[in-house]
Amino acid sequence: MSAIIVLAAAIPVSAGTARARVEAWTPHGVSSAQFESHAAFDPRNGDFWFVRSSPKFEGWRILVSRCGSGGWSEPQPPAFAGDGVEADPWFTPDGRVLYFISSRTSDGTKRKDLDIWRVERAADGRWGVPQRLPEPVNSTAQEWFPRLDADGWLYFGSGRPGGHGKTDIWRARERDGTWVVENAGTAFNGAGDEYEPLPSPDGTWMLVEGDDSYYRVRRDGDRWLPREKLPVEINRNGSEIGATFSPSGRTVLFARDTKGPLSGEFFVWHVGADEAWPPACPATP
Repeated sequence: MSAIIVLAAAIPVSAGTARARVEAWTPHGVSSAQFESHAAFDPRNGDFWFVRSSPKFEGWRILVSRCGSGGWSEPQPPAFAGDGVEADPWFTPDGRVLYFISSRTSDGTKRKDLDIWRVERAADGRWGVPQRLPEPVNSTAQEWFPRLDADGWLYFGSGRPGGHGKTDIWRARERDGTWVVENAGTAFNGAGDEYEPLPSPDGTWMLVEGDDSYYRVRRDGDRWLPREKLPVEINRNGSEIGATFSPSGRTVLFARDTKGPLSGEFFVWHVGADEAWPPACPATP
């Protein structure tokens, strides 16, 4: 059974969030002495996808665990796993497509930089062959954390030139077979590092990782308002990373380096009213 430990009492949060309560989530079979991060739940079957790396956050690999009568299964690589490092899995809401990043060999070339890939799932549940997104979405720099917004833009982090700082949040969209890529703007980006954009399910705000902190960026019509740093209960030690929303958007699951025997572990942030998420395994009556 998963263990949940209360770490912080309810506190007020700016930008209209009534409460912020953060708890550790250490599911048996998943939590280990390695670094677990970047969670994703399969919308079709509830499988739990995540990234496991060394305690130093090196050697990223995507793993999958299935919920059974005895709890979460021993995590295994997905059928389409490649060479190189791979991370940042994210499902489209219908579960038909998975986005991720990889340095796997492509076109016979072993790559050093991380690129954005996507893989489609057939009606019978089998995954196809992953496809690397073309330039200008990918570049010779690193790309991270591809996430689709409700408006159809694919947001991601990149170290490519032309940004506002060291690394920035960018967005891409395919129109008539041609990809358009643009910088997400100063609401997201500053002079430092921004690398993980997470749109809320309803498209009203975005959780952004930058300069080793989480920020909230709210949408006002067609524009984004300047980012607001989240409180210390979320930004505990600057190691927080790899967030994902529950389907309702009321809960966020992210990882943090506990600086202890468990290394990187998952934490749950209750953004709004409490809900039973992440799902219990085995399911409770």
